Amino acid sequence: MRVFVTGGTGFLGTHVVRAHVEAGDEVRCLVRASSPTLALDGLPVERVEVALDRPAEIRKALEGCDGIQHVAGLFDCSPGGAERMRAVHVDATRHLVEAALDVGVPRFVLCSSTVTVGWGTMERPADEDTPPPDPDRVYGRNTGLRAYHDTKQEGETIALEAARRGLGVVVTYPDYVIGPWDQKPTSNAMILQMARHWIPFWPRGGKCFVDAADCGRAHRAALFHDPPGRRYILGIHNLTYRDFMTRVAHVVGQVPPVMPLPRTATRLVGLAGAALSRVDPHLAIGLDRQVLETTAALRFRDGSRARADLGLSQTPIETSIEAAYRWFVDQGRVPRRGARLLHFR
Repeated sequence: MRVFVTGGTGFLGTHVVRAHVEAGDEVRCLVRASSPTLALDGLPVERVEVALDRPAEIRKALEGCDGIQHVAGLFDCSPGGAERMRAVHVDATRHLVEAALDVGVPRFVLCSSTVTVGWGTMERPADEDTPPPDPDRVYGRNTGLRAYHDTKQEGETIALEAARRGLGVVVTYPDYVIGPWDQKPTSNAMILQMARHWIPFWPRGGKCFVDAADCGRAHRAALFHDPPGRRYILGIHNLTYRDFMTRVAHVVGQVPPVMPLPRTATRLVGLAGAALSRVDPHLAIGLDRQVLETTAALRFRDGSRARADLGLSQTPIETSIEAAYRWFVDQGRVPRRGARLLHFR
């Protein structure tokens, strides 16, 4: 089969591309001139440069394809970020599903985000049908995280409406993804920082973690799933940040954090970010109060539907941490520091 992939040069998209290549599929990957191509170098991938706001170009790129993996996405709380997120999460999704229906591409996987689904406790984690929280309360009204939530949710609506028109749509919700090839980095940033220096505090919250390669293979499996319109949380290990950071410290040879982050510290940093944004919004990037407060919440989820339907594997999180750390070392991003590489299997 031939599959068209957006976001294939990004962290998760790289693993989606590799899952298809390993299965013997032909991959046609959207690659912009400005995209870093390190993750694709050496792979038998057809690279095309397509403007996702030009339907005619999209239709041409989809000719002969059997499926679409729309993995492209971004979180951008800088000035103009809301418009950039809308272009990728909403407008590009609309153009892709319309082009797929026009040229007869039967399958479409949309990679969304767990910000649009609910969460639960360790004892009762949320599933795909758990009602999401009030976004005004959790994400605010005029924040970067709220724009991310709203554009992701609108993209889902567009895709699921296309399912009712005959397109074989599946929506995925990757949670906290860990593994190699995270060039920015994104969700592996904590591993990189802990490998570089000691971090004494752990955030009070927790998340549902999943291996990056497992996530990529689940995306490929989703492309074949019937009936259309199905939704899947991609997450395996519900861990507090304290537990996760302790495991990271053990892999990278660092001392684990020793105390919880004071609640007042999160509030003060968020207030400082809000004040700084009034002076220069660019300087306040990364200090969004809603983003900081998410690390203080226990947000656990249940990936059993993906395990049952998509064969989502349960790679030990230590294996994923080690793979991410090894990649950072190989890229010269961090010294070894006498780390204990544990070879978890």
